[in-house]
Amino acid sequence: STQIEEQSSGRRGRAERSRTDNNSRGTSSVVDSPKRGKEMSASEIFEKYAPAVFKIHAVGGYTSSQGSGFFISSDGVAVSNYHVFEGTTKGYEQIILNDGTVCKVEQVYHYSKEEDFIIFKVALSSKIRYIPIAASSPKVGEKVFTIGSPRGLDNTLSSGEVSQLRDNGDVIQINAPVDHGSSGGVLLNAYGEAIGITSAGIDDSPANLNFAINISILKPYIPRL
Repeated sequence: STQIEEQSSGRRGRAERSRTDNNSRGTSSVVDSPKRGKEMSASEIFEKYAPAVFKIHAVGGYTSSQGSGFFISSDGVAVSNYHVFEGTTKGYEQIILNDGTVCKVEQVYHYSKEEDFIIFKVALSSKIRYIPIAASSPKVGEKVFTIGSPRGLDNTLSSGEVSQLRDNGDVIQINAPVDHGSSGGVLLNAYGEAIGITSAGIDDSPANLNFAINISILKPYIPRL
């Protein structure tokens, strides 16, 4: 058995990534959303994109974790938080789709422990619903939605606003609820585009301080299919 992180093509830090972003972002057909349509209601977003979100059970040795992930291409390319898989063993994970189908990780394309993301391909028998990636970052005050599996509760929808952009825009602060098990879930804008990966919250804060990784960080590493 092989630890899942050993399948990665490697890691690059923020300084190195910033040198390539201008040339790399927005060049893949998987990356950017098509021309924006009208804003969608929470019900419309959930109905359309809940099938693109899945639950993850990952194990390895004495380590086990539960998180979320979502598809960004119909061929099974998906993203999640690195910490959901950290220390676990490839082949022992369960990718549980919206309809209950259990799949495996076929290939890991890239990961970053520092920036807490992983890009991988799920072994599928047919095409899958996926979430288009936003071409631009959100603004403070924008309406946002999350879909994930907090506490193992599959496909839970929540909503809120962008509270602030932090760490030079790499981190999106939101007031939409994020709980344990939501890690790796999708943060969407009102157009149904993925703008982030939900990653953390401050448990003992009454101010609803929650955070997502800006999806733009991943764009240079998403495979061209």
